[in-house]
Amino acid sequence: MINARIGNRLFFETRPIHVTIWNEYVQEKTDVKVANIYPNGIHKTIMGGLEPYGFRIMTATLEQPEHGLTEEVLNHTDVLIWWGHLAHDQVSDEIVERVYKRVLQGMGLIVLHSAHLSKLFRKLMGTTCDLKWREDAEKERLWVVDPAHPITEGIGPYFELQHEEMYGEFFDIPAPNELIFVSWFQGGEVFRSGCTFFRGLGKIFYFRPGHEAYPTYHNKDVLRVIANAVRWAASAHGAIPVYGNAKALEN
Repeated sequence: MINARIGNRLFFETRPIHVTIWNEYVQEKTDVKVANIYPNGIHKTIMGGLEPYGFRIMTATLEQPEHGLTEEVLNHTDVLIWWGHLAHDQVSDEIVERVYKRVLQGMGLIVLHSAHLSKLFRKLMGTTCDLKWREDAEKERLWVVDPAHPITEGIGPYFELQHEEMYGEFFDIPAPNELIFVSWFQGGEVFRSGCTFFRGLGKIFYFRPGHEAYPTYHNKDVLRVIANAVRWAASAHGAIPVYGNAKALEN
């Protein structure tokens, strides 16, 4: 049994949640500014921030065979966290299809920041997932618009990031099943920055913050939201549905 404390609440789990953090891991090796913020990669920083929550965590990157997302890895993953930016087109279509099927089968998925343009997220959404953006190190205020949602556990009415990239509407996604956060930026724009979606048996959470040039994944509130989202996305579902021709239950 794993005991995990979030704030003042102690959670008891009969089985730990298995999390895989996927990161393309490109800019940390090519951009000095990014490397100074995330010397071991964004994936390792997120991993360190989530470890106190009692998850079983592993990481995977683009350069690994099968991008680190083998059948075995995915079959032992309850929640997959995905960060990508420069190398969306380098992700194999075969691997995208493999992950897509696992989401439909019930694996949770957390899509971070610029991964809105990943092949995987666009396939799951069925839209361009495009938006407006501006990199001006602006203040971002994330407002909680669904305070009863478990993803907002331990978060106040809002939290702020002093420097972030602006994302602005229109965000070309389907209407979210649930809207959790709305961001306001110093330049005046607003954005649907925390959205949930349900695809098959899988739960998906898109979370906007995380531009690589700023220390966003060192922020305790950002990490808390991601940890909460892991618990939400990994929650158990009912019986696996059976499709096709079916015999009558009654004579």
